[in-house]
Amino acid sequence: MKINIKKLSSLAVSPWKAHLTDAGFDLYATSKHYDENGNVVYGCGLAFEIPEGYMGLVFPRSSNARTSLLLSNSVGVIDSGYRGEVTAKFKKLYPGEEYKIGERFAQLIILPIPSVVFNLVDELSDSERGTGGYGSTGV
Repeated sequence: MKINIKKLSSLAVSPWKAHLTDAGFDLYATSKHYDENGNVVYGCGLAFEIPEGYMGLVFPRSSNARTSLLLSNSVGVIDSGYRGEVTAKFKKLYPGEEYKIGERFAQLIILPIPSVVFNLVDELSDSERGTGGYGSTGV
């Protein structure tokens, strides 16, 4: 699959994977600011042209565990029609380390979007789990 990207900053680095088997493409910080709610907002200086029928998902990297940051929306969704800069907002949980400009701050995963039709019914089929929710499996 080929995805067009547009550089919006001279600091922008094309997304890449450290290993062929990695799921996510690393995104590098080209900008950092704090929004009106105190979130730390990182930009990667890139805009993407994700093909129709696909989406981009922005996840924190595993290195996020060494920072004081938590991705505020858990996972960012990039729709195929979006052409703006990809950014990520993090909540600062406590005083501590933050990402610096030039560091990898998030990862991008491209996935297909299935064609879905919802069918309204009066009853659903039985399952082993049933209606058991939060913690119902005991694990």
